Amino acid sequence: MQAVSDALAAVPLLWWLLALGAVLLFWFVGAVKRLRALRAELLTLWQRLAEALQPRDAAVEPLVALLRGPMAAEQGALDAFLGAAAQARQGAAALGARPLDATLARQWAAAEAQLAGAATRLLALLEALPELRADEAVAPLLAGLKDAQPKLAYARQRFNEAAEAHDAAIALFPTTLVARALGMAPVGRV
Repeated sequence: MQAVSDALAAVPLLWWLLALGAVLLFWFVGAVKRLRALRAELLTLWQRLAEALQPRDAAVEPLVALLRGPMAAEQGALDAFLGAAAQARQGAAALGARPLDATLARQWAAAEAQLAGAATRLLALLEALPELRADEAVAPLLAGLKDAQPKLAYARQRFNEAAEAHDAAIALFPTTLVARALGMAPVGRV
């Protein structure tokens, strides 16, 4: 009779353990799905950012080629702009291969800052040349360069917001244990 009583007492404990195991399993699956969804969103936002870069990148070389003759005295500024654009393009290509790499994101952001400085200098020099800015070949390239900036800034902001959400999710305990188990690390800001 005691054996039957002990067997019945053990059944509720077994059910509690099974229920706890089921809750932990559902939580684990939910955490993995959430982390993967956050990473997928980051990859999608990187693609949008890369698309926002294309018009700017397409305008750089033709613009510099058109400005070489009229701005012969400013070859240093043109070369700096062209070099900074090439470095930013290379950084974007490297980051495109691994968009969640924090080191590559920092390198690209530094290249973008260098490009912004070179572009600001070039645009300041062009302010003194209104006839060149109004040239029918130069004006659309300048407009494309200027129009790309707000789109690029918005795409960068969206990516950085998603990166913050991702990093906040992987920093929370116990989700951080799942993130470590899956090899997930914080992502960089662009």
